[in-house]
Amino acid sequence: MTKYIISMADIPAEGREFLFSEQELWLEPCKDFHIEAKTKTPVEGRLTVLPQGPKSCLVRGQLEGQITLPCDRCNADSVVTISEHFDVYEEVGDTDEADEPRLFEEDGQVKLDAGAILWEQFLLALPAKPLCREDCKGLCPKCGADLNKGDCGCETQSADPRLAVLRGLKIPDKK
Repeated sequence: MTKYIISMADIPAEGREFLFSEQELWLEPCKDFHIEAKTKTPVEGRLTVLPQGPKSCLVRGQLEGQITLPCDRCNADSVVTISEHFDVYEEVGDTDEADEPRLFEEDGQVKLDAGAILWEQFLLALPAKPLCREDCKGLCPKCGADLNKGDCGCETQSADPRLAVLRGLKIPDKK
């Protein structure tokens, strides 16, 4: 993952704004994590870093842009609009053992890994199941045909045959 390290010594007390428009910031890690994403309109990240003391800061940010992901049901391209605002509080030493710290001390200076924050927020902005359209019918489980283009002709079974015994079951109304 691309690192964008910001020295907190360069940030005035009133904060400083940064613009990140390099598409490698989003696309490079997508390849590493096997996410099939392409940019439709460039994704931009804006961060305002506000010092909160000698070893902490508030990061206010915004992500805007559009990417293309494969539809979760039919694998066609689905366009995802990213428009997210976020606030993240960072403190030196505030991390899990498995994660690298995003605010850390190095050579006597406090530094912020802005790339890690942007990547995390980008991932959080992605839908869990991207769809090309809400009523996507997906692929036929037997032949793999795209059901959005029409019926494939495969025989469909309406219910699980193991539950056939329960089809005639009637539940009485409780009054």
